[in-house]
Amino acid sequence: MDNDMLFYEKEGWGQSYSRIAGVDEVGRGCLFGDVVAAAVILPEGLIIEGVDDSKKLTAKKREALYELIMEQARAVGVGYVDSSRIDEINIKQASRLAMKQAVEGLGVLPDYMLIDAEKIDLPLPQRAIVKGDASSQSIAAASIIAKVTRDRLCEGLWEDLYPDYGIAVHKGYATKLHRERIARLGPTLMHRRSFLGRILAEQPTLF
Repeated sequence: MDNDMLFYEKEGWGQSYSRIAGVDEVGRGCLFGDVVAAAVILPEGLIIEGVDDSKKLTAKKREALYELIMEQARAVGVGYVDSSRIDEINIKQASRLAMKQAVEGLGVLPDYMLIDAEKIDLPLPQRAIVKGDASSQSIAAASIIAKVTRDRLCEGLWEDLYPDYGIAVHKGYATKLHRERIARLGPTLMHRRSFLGRILAEQPTLF
């Protein structure tokens, strides 16, 4: 790993922060399903080789790193905000809420947070880092946990609930296949109405 991936963590450790939580979310741009966030506190000085922005990794590599992170992290928390709540408060606020839930789910209070380009509504020292998942190991670890968690839902529970929509394939993103299925079958209860726009065309909700 490039040492730069620990640059922000080292800054925090240098200020006597020992429980640094990296926080990130996935599913922000999806048409379907929850936005999922994760918070990860790694031991001070630990380097997990290969940890990077989850979007740059293969599914197989993400799965392997997920297991390593879960084994070696001091704490991991995950937060979920569903499609109806996303429609109600908008995706930016929903992402922030999922991140807050993830931090609160750590089971231990972090003393510093490194967040991928967001602010979390908690009275804790925090730093927002643009493209943080590509420049901080802690945020990258959180992005991997969040991505694998959400992908497993897409390939398991959500695919089982709505087998005609190809959720396991497109993971809820606005692919050609997904848009065609929505236009043909109508949106499910888990689709984000505020994201669908012209795709909807007054189709009935499927129960």
